[in-house]
Amino acid sequence: MLKDNGSFERVESGIAISLDGNPVALLPQRYSLNAIRCYLDTLALEKQRVLCALKVDGHAANLALPLACRGRFSRVEAESVGLDESHVLLLQAAKRQVQHARECAGVALTLVLINNRNIARELWWNVARQLKEPVLTLSLLPDHLCGSAQGGAPLKQLRKWQLEQVAAIIREVDQTCLTGDTIQLSDALENRVLPWLQNLSELIQLWHETVAAGVRLGIKQTAH
Repeated sequence: MLKDNGSFERVESGIAISLDGNPVALLPQRYSLNAIRCYLDTLALEKQRVLCALKVDGHAANLALPLACRGRFSRVEAESVGLDESHVLLLQAAKRQVQHARECAGVALTLVLINNRNIARELWWNVARQLKEPVLTLSLLPDHLCGSAQGGAPLKQLRKWQLEQVAAIIREVDQTCLTGDTIQLSDALENRVLPWLQNLSELIQLWHETVAAGVRLGIKQTAH
C-alpha cells in the first residue's frame, strides 16, 4: 500500500475522495458511487495497481459486486495493491466467498425448517456448492506464502486438509438429506457447516493480516 498522508481533497460535490491516502479530484459529474469507483479503478491501473478495498463513509464495500445506489455520502477511501501483490487480492476474494457462504448457510438453516424436504435439499445443495469456492481460491496462492502455520504445517498441506474437510462435511450433510428430516438438516447446517466456515474465516483473516502487513512494510514473499 502507498503511505497514507491523511489528507483529502473535497470535490465540488462535497465528497472527499482518496486513493492510497492521496487526495483525488474527480472529473465533473462523476459523483455516483459507481462512477467514482470506475474512476479510481482507472487511476490505479495507470499505476500498474488494482483496487483491493473501498470504504464509503467508513463502511467497507464489496468490490466483487456493483455498488448499490444510495443517498448522500461524503467520503470515499480506496486502497490498491501492485500487480505483483496479487496474493492480497486472492485472500480478499477468499474472505468474501467465506462471508457469502456463511450468510447463505445462516439463511438456509431457517428456511429448510419451513419448506418441504425437496426444497430443503435444493437449499442445501446451493450452500454446498459455495463451500469449496474459498478453498479453491486459496489453492491459487503460492505454497511459500505465510511460511508455516498451525504446528508447522505448510500452506499446501492446510489447503489439502480444508478440501478433505469440505468433502467430509458435504457427504455428511447429504446423508442427513436422505432422511428427509428437515430439523436434522437445519441442525447439521448449524453444528457442522457454520463452525467450519467460522474457523476458515479466522484462518484466512490471519493470513490476510500477515500478508497485508508484509506489503505495507515492503517485505517480499519469496520461495525458500
